[in-house]
Amino acid sequence: MSSQLNPYLSFAGDARQAMEFYERVFGGTLVMNTYGEFGAPDPATADKIMHAKLDTAAGYTIMGADNPPGEEFRPGNNLAVSLSGDDADELRGYWAKLSDGGTVSVPLEKQMWGDEFGTCQDRFGVTWMVNITQPQG
Repeated sequence: MSSQLNPYLSFAGDARQAMEFYERVFGGTLVMNTYGEFGAPDPATADKIMHAKLDTAAGYTIMGADNPPGEEFRPGNNLAVSLSGDDADELRGYWAKLSDGGTVSVPLEKQMWGDEFGTCQDRFGVTWMVNITQPQG
């Protein structure tokens, strides 16, 4: 197997809801395992997600988990997940679902470089950038 680079998102206890949301946005196959399934002794974390993986028909893979027990959850502004390409309908559909219930910081619209681009933070606090490449000509 060749190497892959995938986003791995951390959540403060709502990884199940977030990953199910991304499954509705992108489709695909979602597999989740809890801390309890791997023998975590604390009943308070037994149903929390230790590892989740969503593989989509478009070839995307998104992974995520609830923050490990005892580790501080520290969201930051130093990471965004970027979606780009020339399939405008597909990308606009993702944008509509990801921004619904979230916060749009840059509306998805034509930018000075000619592409459509927007940035939003979804309802789980994850920042998404969408760029729709325009035909050159």
